[in-house]
Amino acid sequence: MKRIVLFVLTNVLVVAVLGIVASVLGLNRFLTPNGLDLGALLGFALLIGFGGAIISLLISKPVAKWSSGVRVINEPSNADEAWIVETVRKLSDIAGIGMPEVGIFEGAPNAFATGAFKNSALVAVSTGLLQGMTHEEIEAVLAHEIAHVANGDMVTMTLIQGVMNTFVVFLSRVIGSLVDSFLRKGDQSNSGPGIGYYVTTIVLDIVLGFAAAIVVAWFSRHREFRADAGAAKLMGRKQPMINALARLGGLAHSELPKSVAAFGIAGGMGKLFSTHPPLEDRIAALQNEQV
Repeated sequence: MKRIVLFVLTNVLVVAVLGIVASVLGLNRFLTPNGLDLGALLGFALLIGFGGAIISLLISKPVAKWSSGVRVINEPSNADEAWIVETVRKLSDIAGIGMPEVGIFEGAPNAFATGAFKNSALVAVSTGLLQGMTHEEIEAVLAHEIAHVANGDMVTMTLIQGVMNTFVVFLSRVIGSLVDSFLRKGDQSNSGPGIGYYVTTIVLDIVLGFAAAIVVAWFSRHREFRADAGAAKLMGRKQPMINALARLGGLAHSELPKSVAAFGIAGGMGKLFSTHPPLEDRIAALQNEQV
């Protein structure tokens, strides 16, 4: 579940910074003495919502490298690293995408893919996964991550996050305005929004942000089935992916940082916030998949 934590946390922080900057520069003048300017508010919400999501996507690779301690393999130092790089190269060619950066990070079995563009992504695997799986199973995991990249899942998740951000920003300020008007009933001054507005919007930004994260996680879980099927197609058979998932079920998964959580191989804790379906459900879906 840490992988979803990194993308969402980065996104929340970026949105918060954008909101503060907009306030300081006076760009969020949608609340007038005569009430809300809904058109201006919607434009502001779109700017902050999609701006935050897009910035999070653009910085996803460096944030993932830093937060997970990824060591990029520029020059393979041993046979295993050379095999991993060549396997990613082979799968990328089959998928029709540019060669991603390949990296290794310390930790229990897991892997992830991230990056803003299909042809310049990052695929990283943990030392625990390399030590606990066969080459065929590792290849299946790499194929799963390449399928994420080829399917454009990183951009898709960013667009979904942008829509959710927009709703959060818009609704929190509409409700904040209503609460403020109720608390200041009878106040004829035109001094702008009161404390009720600011407290309500801050609280709702947090509460609705969690609700938005549930929706994003739901989309992520459905995307995992497609990546599993994509891995089977890239390898030409589904059994290696089934074996890899079964192996993960018997290993202790690591939790990745939130920014890359949606693009890992292992699932998270907590049904509503989990970015991955149960492993048994993924295996069952693959067994019914036609390759």
